[in-house]
Amino acid sequence: MKNIIKGIISILVMLLIIIVVIENYEQLSKTLTLRINLGFGAHKTPPTPFYLVVIIAFLIGIFVAGFLGIFERFRLKREIRRLSKENAEKDKELNSYRNLPIVEEKREDTAFVETDQENAS
Repeated sequence: MKNIIKGIISILVMLLIIIVVIENYEQLSKTLTLRINLGFGAHKTPPTPFYLVVIIAFLIGIFVAGFLGIFERFRLKREIRRLSKENAEKDKELNSYRNLPIVEEKREDTAFVETDQENAS
């Protein structure tokens, strides 16, 4: 059921993107010239269609998000490894307590004994 919902949502998003592109084709076809002035040098790109700039920005965003996702995955794997070791140590400690014999010690409550002795006097 979830796959069907994901498929329907994907189709609707693609349809929305197609509609936006068709409605804005003229604006997306205009050419842009990007200029960068860093103080020590300037750079000017050749005329580029706007849709190409949008696609490049989108692809750069995907690349950066994927790169950050890889780092997050490695961090989480390290955390899982650390927690697994900690869990194994706790299990070993728990098993050592399970293997101890159960011994009941008979203790007399000293306050109760003192009260009885005072009542007897």
